[in-house]
Amino acid sequence: MRCPYCNNPDTQVKDSRPTEDGATIRRRRICGDCAGRFTTFERIQLRELMVLKKSGEKDLFKREKLARSVNVAMRKRPIDEERIERLVSGIVRQLENSGEDEVSSDQIGHLIMKGLKALDDVAFVRFASVYRDFKEAKDFQKFLDDMSKGELEE
Repeated sequence: MRCPYCNNPDTQVKDSRPTEDGATIRRRRICGDCAGRFTTFERIQLRELMVLKKSGEKDLFKREKLARSVNVAMRKRPIDEERIERLVSGIVRQLENSGEDEVSSDQIGHLIMKGLKALDDVAFVRFASVYRDFKEAKDFQKFLDDMSKGELEE
């Protein structure tokens, strides 16, 4: 595994353990050149999924892109990294277990919204503002009003 700090291609695993859900192995690594420490996750990929975008284009599903979206929404929130990883893994597992070779970007967005709502309200609203394409402050207010009334469909 390449070091993210100095790009050294040879790093050592210092600790390995399964995550709580047992579907992923968490590895703590150290670089022999710069002594940088970082964590990697190893997981099973069952199949290659295609994402059908709103534009009609198809693109290969990338777990990293989903994780990046969730992490942007979760930025500076007091949520443990492992809980975020479980959320992302759970979404990927749901998509893989659907039996479909293609999933729409709307399906993915719906699953992210559902997961974030259960995890953190601020991250939920952040993601919703992009996913639902809020244009003005009143869009936030309407969303928050609907959320407080329990009238939201994720």
